[in-house]
Amino acid sequence: MKIVARAILALSLVFAASTGQAAAPSPAHVKAVQDLLSAMQIEKVLLGVASRSRYQSQVQRQAVFDKLGKTPPDEVIRRMAPSVAQVISVDTATEMTRFYNTRYGKQVIYRKYNNRGGIIMPGMREVVPPEEKKERKRLAYVKASKELADAEPAIEHEAFKLLQQIDKEKP
Repeated sequence: MKIVARAILALSLVFAASTGQAAAPSPAHVKAVQDLLSAMQIEKVLLGVASRSRYQSQVQRQAVFDKLGKTPPDEVIRRMAPSVAQVISVDTATEMTRFYNTRYGKQVIYRKYNNRGGIIMPGMREVVPPEEKKERKRLAYVKASKELADAEPAIEHEAFKLLQQIDKEKP
C-alpha cells in the first residue's frame, strides 16, 4: 500500500511540475523551510554536491568553489527554499528544525558533515542518552524524519540546480 501511495505522490509531483501547476507555497511555508535549511546547514550540502560533480578541468572546479565561497549561506537558503518547500511540508520543516536545534540534533548535523574517522568494532554501538531515545520515538519526529529522508534526493537535485546557476553567474 505504501508503494502505491508513493507512486501516486511521485506521479502527481511529476505531473504538477511538467504542467507548471504546482501550487506556490505560502510565505509561512517558505519561512519554515528556510529555518530548516538553516538548521541543516544546507550550504554544506551544496559544497558536497560540488565536490562530487565532474569538471572539465581543475581550474573550472576551483572557480566553482571560489564562487561558492563567496555566496553567503543566507542566499543559498533564500534561493533553495521555494523549490524545497514543494517537497517538504510545513509540519516536517517545523519539527525537524526543532530537532536540529536541540543539543543532540546539533551533534547529528556535526557528524553528518565531519567525518569522525576511527574504527568501529563489531558489536559497538553509539551510546544514546535516555532523553534522546525518547525523542527519537516521538510520533511527530518519526513522521518528519521519514518525510525528510524521502525528500533527500529532491533536496540534492535542487542543490545541484543551484550549483549550476551559481556557476553560470558572472564573478
